[in-house]
Amino acid sequence: MNPSTKGGRPQWARPKTRRRAPRAAAIAGIIFSILLITSVLLLLRSVPDLPSEAGDWLRERSGAVYVAVNLVPFAGIAFLWFVGVLRDRLGDREDRFLTTVFLGSGLLFIATLFVAAAFVGGIVAAYNVQFESLPGSATFTVARALAYETMNVYAVRMAAVFTIATSTLALRTGFVSRWIALVGYAAALALLFAGRRIDWIVLVFPVWVLLLSLHILLDNFRHIVEQGAHMKETR
Repeated sequence: MNPSTKGGRPQWARPKTRRRAPRAAAIAGIIFSILLITSVLLLLRSVPDLPSEAGDWLRERSGAVYVAVNLVPFAGIAFLWFVGVLRDRLGDREDRFLTTVFLGSGLLFIATLFVAAAFVGGIVAAYNVQFESLPGSATFTVARALAYETMNVYAVRMAAVFTIATSTLALRTGFVSRWIALVGYAAALALLFAGRRIDWIVLVFPVWVLLLSLHILLDNFRHIVEQGAHMKETR
């Protein structure tokens, strides 16, 4: 094998790929955060807080709810990309136990987020067919309650576990700054214990991911500038 290659790839190509990984993670995290924040804000503005509400909001705001629900799959795709590239950044430093929790909680968060969005989307679709009988019916009440419980109990807590695992990996490996991990622990505590009490608490997670992503992007840019300055000095 050519000594200048390893695993079939030129060694000179590997650092460039590594530089791209943090940037890709940051961009995916930013896209996920913006899409999920937009979706949640639309839902908070359109859907009443109480899951037992009769459903009068469907008559005036079903269009906004439909837009919010259709943003969720794209947010999920960006989040999966974010998780994958973030794990790639850990590389050989990853802890198998924590990485399993990190990956599993991330996948469960996306699954529960999709289920909650599917219930809300099903309500809107059913309303378009039975717009007179659906509001206030038992079917509406059950679907609304399932969407609320799935999002505010299960998805929020899986987001908390993901945040704890990511913050712990950050402290052990140093792949991001320590203060990001400490902010993550505070966010995770809020998500764990305030999920059913504060409806907007779900926004804490995408805001933290946005903060993490911006930090990774700025850190990657700083390293590129430092490497460029070092190369100029060595010439």
